[in-house]
Amino acid sequence: MQNAKAIVPKPVNEPILSYAPGSPEKIALKKRIQELKLQEIEVPLIIGGQEIKTGNMGKMVMPHNHKHILGHYHKAGEKEVKMAIEASMDTWSFWSKTPWEMRAAIFKKMASILQRHEEQTLNAATMLGQSKNVYQAEIDSACEFIDFLNFNCWYAQELYEQQPTYSPDGMWNRLEHRSLEGFIFAVSPFNFTSIAGNLPMSPALMGNVVLWKPASSAVYSAHFIMQLFKEAGLPDGVINFIPGAGSTVGPIVMKNENLAGVHFTGSTKVFQGMWSHIGENIQTYKTYPRIVGETGGKDFCIAHESADIDALVSAMIRGAFEYQGQKCSAMSRAYIPTNVWKDIKDKYIAEVGTIKMGDPKDFSNFMNAVIDQTAFDSITEFIDFAEEADDAEIITGGQYNDEKGFFIEPTTILTDNPKFRTMCEEIFGPVLTIYLYEPMDWEKTLDLVDKTSPYALTGCVFGQDRKAVEDASKRLTHAAGNFYINDKPTGAVVGQQPFGGSRASGTNDKAGSMFNLIRWISMRTIKETFDPPKNYRYPFMDEE
Repeated sequence: MQNAKAIVPKPVNEPILSYAPGSPEKIALKKRIQELKLQEIEVPLIIGGQEIKTGNMGKMVMPHNHKHILGHYHKAGEKEVKMAIEASMDTWSFWSKTPWEMRAAIFKKMASILQRHEEQTLNAATMLGQSKNVYQAEIDSACEFIDFLNFNCWYAQELYEQQPTYSPDGMWNRLEHRSLEGFIFAVSPFNFTSIAGNLPMSPALMGNVVLWKPASSAVYSAHFIMQLFKEAGLPDGVINFIPGAGSTVGPIVMKNENLAGVHFTGSTKVFQGMWSHIGENIQTYKTYPRIVGETGGKDFCIAHESADIDALVSAMIRGAFEYQGQKCSAMSRAYIPTNVWKDIKDKYIAEVGTIKMGDPKDFSNFMNAVIDQTAFDSITEFIDFAEEADDAEIITGGQYNDEKGFFIEPTTILTDNPKFRTMCEEIFGPVLTIYLYEPMDWEKTLDLVDKTSPYALTGCVFGQDRKAVEDASKRLTHAAGNFYINDKPTGAVVGQQPFGGSRASGTNDKAGSMFNLIRWISMRTIKETFDPPKNYRYPFMDEE
């Protein structure tokens, strides 16, 4: 039985290093970036702790310099996926029974390894392979990943401490927090290294075995995460690393009777397809699979006329353009009152004009490249559409170039059509669309925000008028799983703002909280009676 003792100390969030000129972390990071750039690595599958090379290769490049090859990776096929399932199920027999303290110790050690800031491998890999600037890499692949590791161990302890509130005399009631009976399929995105690590790690912490398929555009950093799992002492076969095409890997996994859960972050379309496959195979499984997913977003900002203009402008720029808008939570649509627009517009356009874009090794660049050619083509198609539209105007950016890297300027579209395409559809790039509304239409505009998009991930309201803020909070109750007041809709911190949305944005199981971990256990209630009855008769049956 997995019961907890008060042994895991309550964690605090990992401090964000400054990378100031001459700082030890900056010197170490620049050195590591250069070392990795000079290497061309080969990434194998890891199945049951063994390196598997299939010969079916994929290429890993820098998005900001796509002619620079960082390495090649082997892709899993049907044979390897079946091997991974078999290896995971062999491992399940002992890992599911491993004391939770022993499991937590592995991930606590992993956090400790990441806290050796002189190494900087994961930050460097994230900057090179996913084109993140130093700050975005630091808050992701260092701080947030460390927080996931440390806080999840704390939350696991809290979860295991949940027991029945009462056992009468002569009886002991208790809960056993079992791992799920089967394997978990973890499918991770390109945009956050920390999420890529957390998706397989959190089920594994709870005693589950995992097949991990990282995004093909982020295999580079995922490879180094697998090395960290091994260095921390994770037993072979607990997490099996199977990069490859989703169309190849997914169907094989979905048809296997031992599928016990899916932990997913990615596109809504892919997640809905996976759910459909599970539904079609529901009679196949030994147990109903747990389906946990965080998918798309069309994240909003609505400003009241009482908003602090300087704070709003800063939030719009950071919310829309940090990491090239490639965050599920990135601000993609903004609603601004007409009577304050002129002051906002002048400041906003001036500030956007100061943004530098280029290679992440130049620490003065605020923006870098989008992840790959597919993303570049998709994003720029939206920009071209706006350029040709009669009911929209591009007021910043609009230019792009993929000759060397996949660079797209921070683009702002102004429209008088509240249902303009870029107000409704997910773009996942550095494009913000603004709609101006009349201040007298405040409540009507709140309803418009709520009904414009099928998504409900993040959103924010700006205003100093407390009644207006309260109105927004109430009317937009179901429009965002993470709602921010006078702040940008990005930057959730583990232990502070559990993350997730509903509607078309996912199952809202709140990564970075106990509520996510509870999805990876199956409880057994145990009642032990110390003095059981010796016959079937009850007192009411006695004669008068």
